[in-house]
Amino acid sequence: MDKIKNPSRFFTIGLVTAWYSSNIGVLLLNKYLLSNYGFKYPIFLTMCHMTACSLLSYIAIAWMKMVPMQTIRSRVQFFKISALSLIFCASVVSGNISLRYLPVSFNQAIGATTPFFTAVFAYLMTLKREAWLVYFTLLPVVTGVVIASGVISLTFC
Repeated sequence: MDKIKNPSRFFTIGLVTAWYSSNIGVLLLNKYLLSNYGFKYPIFLTMCHMTACSLLSYIAIAWMKMVPMQTIRSRVQFFKISALSLIFCASVVSGNISLRYLPVSFNQAIGATTPFFTAVFAYLMTLKREAWLVYFTLLPVVTGVVIASGVISLTFC
């Protein structure tokens, strides 16, 4: 095995583990605040998340020099970035609001269908088709989510 690839593989595994763990932590903390603790402001919670992400990203880029600073080159690029930001923000707000009413397990089960619907909508919007194997391998995931959702909804109803 090549000694150069090995450290980068462990670094990548560490980053994925940190990302996965932080996602679970944020999800459980949001659920606790919105449902168990009675916090009634999911949009304010989203604002806190976005502010923290912005500040930490700025520190990582400007001070720690983890990646080079990039500038916006055109008005079109600015509008594309703004649209992406608004859609992402709406997604996070919707997710936070849903945590108030749904069990975390159900929220995560529904989220598991994202790759399938991403592939379908990418085809509908760009007419760029994935290999049939991609759609075929995602069908059992969606089927499993449908079955799990039925079990979860029966458990919590």
